[in-house]
Amino acid sequence: MIFDPDEVPRPDRRLVDEDVVRRLIAGQFPHWADLRVQPVANGGWDNQTFHLGDTMSVRLPTAEEYARAVDKEHRWLPTIAPQVPLRIPVPLAKGEPGEGYRFSWSVYEWIDGETAGADTIADLTEFADSVAAFLVALRQVDPTGGPEPGLHNWYRGGPVRIYEAQTLRAIEALGTRIPRDLVMEVWQSALRATWDGRPVWFHGDIAPGNLLVRDGRLAAVIDFGTSGVGDPACDLAIAWTVLSGTSRAAFRARLGVDAGTWARGRGWALWKTLLMYSYSIEDDDDPDAAEYARVLDEILTDYRTSPQLSTDDDRGAGQ
Repeated sequence: MIFDPDEVPRPDRRLVDEDVVRRLIAGQFPHWADLRVQPVANGGWDNQTFHLGDTMSVRLPTAEEYARAVDKEHRWLPTIAPQVPLRIPVPLAKGEPGEGYRFSWSVYEWIDGETAGADTIADLTEFADSVAAFLVALRQVDPTGGPEPGLHNWYRGGPVRIYEAQTLRAIEALGTRIPRDLVMEVWQSALRATWDGRPVWFHGDIAPGNLLVRDGRLAAVIDFGTSGVGDPACDLAIAWTVLSGTSRAAFRARLGVDAGTWARGRGWALWKTLLMYSYSIEDDDDPDAAEYARVLDEILTDYRTSPQLSTDDDRGAGQ
């Protein structure tokens, strides 16, 4: 598979204001026309999100690339929702292009919660176990007919090798800021751990912004735009970006993944961390650079302290 994201044109994002949303609602769903429309703070990049009354939200893709997920979410989220232990968004209606807006869009149930973070999570180990329990349940949903990795989800669920060119460029850009030999060793271990298991459902972007917390505990998982069926290793990146020590061990134990899957998940975390780290050094004042350096250290420390892959693990048993 040949895919270099740096050779794909950046999505042409088009933003709208609440007046456009009001007209879309009034024209296509007049029974909701009297409800207030208000932008959601931190409404996202791939989609703009607006409150619709007190119990619903309107979600509008910001570019054609992101609009590919709309039909997928309407087809599959109602099927997935009753089979997982946490709330996920359930679409209530699908809107069509209009009022100068070019893509299909969605009305969803509103889910209350705070974004997961150090200041909102009461017990990180309990949180890790809850995330893993959700992923275990998601993987048990029948994958028959589900969307395979592709442009609709930037090839999540496929081999992490598709991001090799981007990863190697990031390593070059970071230069002496990182221990190149060790980083390359970790990357190569992820590439060796090929996967030939039965495709399962994955979320594709298990990150703090898509995990909602109430009263300190994980309450919901949102934004399934990168979901699909394939290799679930892409859902493991949170083990290094958010978790550490005891919480990482609890996450891995609940998932019950083999060494090959763990290595591939570490590869997904390494790719994204190196990419964002390389972007951050272009701005000497970027406060996120220290965070990317911290995550990279978590990845490398975990690799150094984990048993190395055997030949059997390299072949990839699946989950």
